[in-house]
Amino acid sequence: MKVYRLLILLFVCTGFITGATAQDEKKALATSTLLPGKSDTSSLVKKDSIPVKTVSAKKDTVARHNPRIATRRSALIPGWGQAYNKEYWKIPLVYGILAIPVATYFYNDSYYKKTRFAYEARFKEAQGDSTDVPFIDAQLKNLGISSLQSYRNSFRRDRDYSVLWFLLAWGLQVADATVFAHLKQFDVSDDLSMKLTPTFNPYTRSPGLGLTLNLKDHPRKPPIAR
Repeated sequence: MKVYRLLILLFVCTGFITGATAQDEKKALATSTLLPGKSDTSSLVKKDSIPVKTVSAKKDTVARHNPRIATRRSALIPGWGQAYNKEYWKIPLVYGILAIPVATYFYNDSYYKKTRFAYEARFKEAQGDSTDVPFIDAQLKNLGISSLQSYRNSFRRDRDYSVLWFLLAWGLQVADATVFAHLKQFDVSDDLSMKLTPTFNPYTRSPGLGLTLNLKDHPRKPPIAR
């Protein structure tokens, strides 16, 4: 029994001694230069870090001409898309073209109502009721019932066509604003990639046309320093 007690006591003492020596070694390593503390690590990071140059991309300050804006504006209000394209001289033309079907609509609608009333009055007169005959327009009193029916149908048809022409004119001014918005930034300068130039053939002594095609290199972006 004494032998077992001595062995157990020996193991316990050995464990305490091993734990104490391990703690002392950790403290020694923490204070040594091999494993620097917080102040040393910050100095090492400052020495070893390489400054990185930040490349700031310049924003394009020139606002691009957006054809969608011209389309939407001209679809909402006639001439607004032309104003966005800075083609102010087209605005009177737009309203002049739109005014024609508007005027014909009201003209045909007015005479359609007059001929319809006159036709209905003449139809009632044929049935024996002449109460509405005195209210017929003076220009239509001498017309018969068949003529009034023909004029009524003609004015109604022309009125409907006026609506169709108005919608077509509206769509044309929208298309005009969209197309010229796309062509707003189209390159029309002399420095073009393809040119047609007149030529002269000395062998056949005849004129001709020459096609010149210049392939331009796109400017490369500068490399970003890392």
